[in-house]
Amino acid sequence: MNTGVKITAFAAALAATFGTAYGVGKGVGPVEEPKEAEHGDHATAPAPSKTPAADGHAGHDEGATTAAPAADLPGGLQVSQDGYTLALDTPTPPAGRSVLKFSIKDATGRNVTAFTAEHGKELHFIVASRDLNTFRHLHPVKAADGTWSVDADLPAAGGYKAFADFKPATPDAKGITLGADLAVPGVHAPKPLPAVAPTATVDGYQVRLGGTLDPGRAGELRLTVTKAGKPVTDLQPYLGAYGHLVALRDGDLAYLHVHPNEGGPGPDVSFTATAPSPGTYRLFLDFQHQGTVRTAAFTVTTGGAKAPAPAAAEATDGAAGHAHG
Repeated sequence: MNTGVKITAFAAALAATFGTAYGVGKGVGPVEEPKEAEHGDHATAPAPSKTPAADGHAGHDEGATTAAPAADLPGGLQVSQDGYTLALDTPTPPAGRSVLKFSIKDATGRNVTAFTAEHGKELHFIVASRDLNTFRHLHPVKAADGTWSVDADLPAAGGYKAFADFKPATPDAKGITLGADLAVPGVHAPKPLPAVAPTATVDGYQVRLGGTLDPGRAGELRLTVTKAGKPVTDLQPYLGAYGHLVALRDGDLAYLHVHPNEGGPGPDVSFTATAPSPGTYRLFLDFQHQGTVRTAAFTVTTGGAKAPAPAAAEATDGAAGHAHG
């Protein structure tokens, strides 16, 4: 199976890197999707800026081999961009389950209430721990006054990063990814980054990662889903796609999130990816099967970066507690 999926490149003269989430490229027809399922609680195994392109792909240079200028920041590194600000009403939630509240402010300080829906949602919300051992893909609910809220499970004290992916409902608006810090009070015991491994196991499923992630050069990443040694060929569409990939750079949590352009229901989900720089990254693949969304997590290194030392045999806390609006 040869599914081609583009991920925004971070290449020379590129004004968008790790940019707009939910950028679906050419070749995707509408996918009839069953009613959105609740995400099952689970753990995965060891798992000044230029405006990003609106679809997450514009300006991609397949042959680029050098990184973009330092002024071109990846998505999610700024709390404000293009006159919009991610304002957290609950920046210090307690450990465990709690309700996170936030809003998107415009340049006048007013709550934005009108958004362009992409993949069935007006806004997509990601929360990850700074040590990249916890990952949440959440779908908050918007109140009439523009305040968003969502139930989230943040299992331990420490630093987290919240990302908001959205597109304002204004003429010529472009998709934006903003990021803001969360801090869960308490004694913080960061975990080591899970070791590099080609296979992740979640809820009895095995996901194998093939291909390479290279800085400044496009390469294919192919993720193959199996269960009990048999290929899973009936993946279900989730928010209009058969797989969603989030990449976070270790250190600053630079953010990337896109969907496949084309392809069928498994077992392979393929992406064409370009790393913005040498380093270590965490990849999180969301896939849906038998009515439940699961997340497989991987650590990858690129550009001669030193792989993290093997961690203790602890499972990464994946997208357990995934909430839907």
